[in-house]
Amino acid sequence: MDTAINQTTVNAAGEQEGTPITNQYIVVLLGSEFYGIDISNVDNIVRMQNITRVPKSQDYFNGVINLRGEIVSVMSLRKKFKLEDDEFTDKTRIIILKPDHQEPIGVIVDVVEEVVTLEEESIEKMSSDSRNERAKYLLGVGKDGERLISLLNIAAVISDDER
Repeated sequence: MDTAINQTTVNAAGEQEGTPITNQYIVVLLGSEFYGIDISNVDNIVRMQNITRVPKSQDYFNGVINLRGEIVSVMSLRKKFKLEDDEFTDKTRIIILKPDHQEPIGVIVDVVEEVVTLEEESIEKMSSDSRNERAKYLLGVGKDGERLISLLNIAAVISDDER
């Protein structure tokens, strides 16, 4: 019981003040670029599987998969970002995203690298640049050692709005 009182006193004394704000991101590879997906949006990561094409859908939607009895739409980030076509390998993964109160959606990535923790100070926020098509899909760029990671704005990425 004394320990709990001491911890409360120590915490109240401000020992944890100044603790940097951090977020965790799953780092994925698309082509030669690293992208970060906020881990709070990730529901699951699955191996590439058979995707059933859906007629008359956006060109970046590959179709749907059956994930444990749930039908999940799957989109190609490469097509969405207007990169070269997907090349499926044994490292290709579908990341199942489940953002705030929305239906799950899968995004195809070349490789899932790792989970990193980035401090808020190591993230440079994006300025709106209408010349850069991909900038609207980014929240900022994080620095992990010498590596730069483009942090995805999941709400913008999964939006059907193609203005």
